[in-house]
Amino acid sequence: MSYKGQTAFLTGGASGIGRAVTKMLVGKGIRVYVADRDLKGAQAVAEELNTGDKAVWTVQIDVADWDSQRSAWETAEAEFKRIDYVFPIAGIGERRSFPNRPNSAGYEKPDLTVLEVDCIGVIYTVSLAVQHFRRQQPNKYGFRGKIMPVASVCGFYIHQPIPIYTAAKHAVVGLVRSYGKILAEEKITLNAVCPNKIRTGISTAAVYDKAEKLGVLVPIEKLLEAFESLMGENPMSGECLEVAPQLGVRVVQFIPFINEESKISADMTYERSHYLHEPIMDDKI
Repeated sequence: MSYKGQTAFLTGGASGIGRAVTKMLVGKGIRVYVADRDLKGAQAVAEELNTGDKAVWTVQIDVADWDSQRSAWETAEAEFKRIDYVFPIAGIGERRSFPNRPNSAGYEKPDLTVLEVDCIGVIYTVSLAVQHFRRQQPNKYGFRGKIMPVASVCGFYIHQPIPIYTAAKHAVVGLVRSYGKILAEEKITLNAVCPNKIRTGISTAAVYDKAEKLGVLVPIEKLLEAFESLMGENPMSGECLEVAPQLGVRVVQFIPFINEESKISADMTYERSHYLHEPIMDDKI
């Protein structure tokens, strides 16, 4: 399906998943603003795809920094005016977050860079998108805008040796499952795409070659199917799409409430806290 005339803002588009999604969007007639820390890489993607009418713009960004994100967003907003789709894709893999020096004296601060990029960075992008979407009218499909962050199966399966990455992806899944349901009331959708192992720059070629040999590597085409399924008139919001090897794409079914009382408790939280997401008018501040 063609979405000619629509626009997108995407973080992490210089390589991996972001690059593949950018190519898919351009193929559907969507103009894309690619924001990436690697500006030269993003510009190379733009040069590859801008073969006719200009389809890709680029801007440098540090997703873990609010001012950098806001500046990049405002640059895209100035060019496009209206932004229809937002893809928070930028991310990094696990690093040695917890210090492990048994013979050292004192205590070292843990390295939380992964959490700052893969969790806080996503929250920043979502916040910018929501604030922008609230200022524009629904499009022909009935939506003010759609947000599709990349999470991971680490957001619901346990991967023992990567605790901070897993924590970050659990946080994104939790954000989507809760906030996505409220945003739907405003004609804004928020869904996460959660791939299993897919060939990107986060791990090594040897790891991906082994995964492919074992039949557990997800083809990039399956990942793109997940994103495509959420575009256009699909009203789904607050859901997580797992992209699994062999099986393909499915909506994740999470554990149900243990009993009716547990559900009532959750409903009470909704009633108590829903006001936190109501519009704040300037004359009421």
